[in-house]
Amino acid sequence: MILGTGIDIVQIDRMEKWVDNKKLLERYFHPREISFSFSKGKNASLSLAARFAAKEAFGKALGTGLSGITLKDIMVYNRENGKPEITLSGTALDAFEKSGASKVHITLSHEKENAIAMIILEA
Repeated sequence: MILGTGIDIVQIDRMEKWVDNKKLLERYFHPREISFSFSKGKNASLSLAARFAAKEAFGKALGTGLSGITLKDIMVYNRENGKPEITLSGTALDAFEKSGASKVHITLSHEKENAIAMIILEA
């Protein structure tokens, strides 16, 4: 049963402004997300934008927004085959467990100047 859906879009140039701000990145992204994104070279901002959109989409899927959730407690990564996955810890895991969901489905995409993410929470 689907408990919630969320979708969000982020302009990639927004993240281009963040790339040189280590403190800002460390505030919103898990160290593994930062490392992965910067391994993409000039596409780091694209990767960061998709991950930030996923965090926002997660809050929408919860139906509560991100109030009380530390964004770096939501970690988006890719399997070896490229499939995106999400790992929750701390405040994000607490909110997820309170929602009654048992599984998170995630998809990421990007086109030109935008990155988009969709989250489905399943019971």
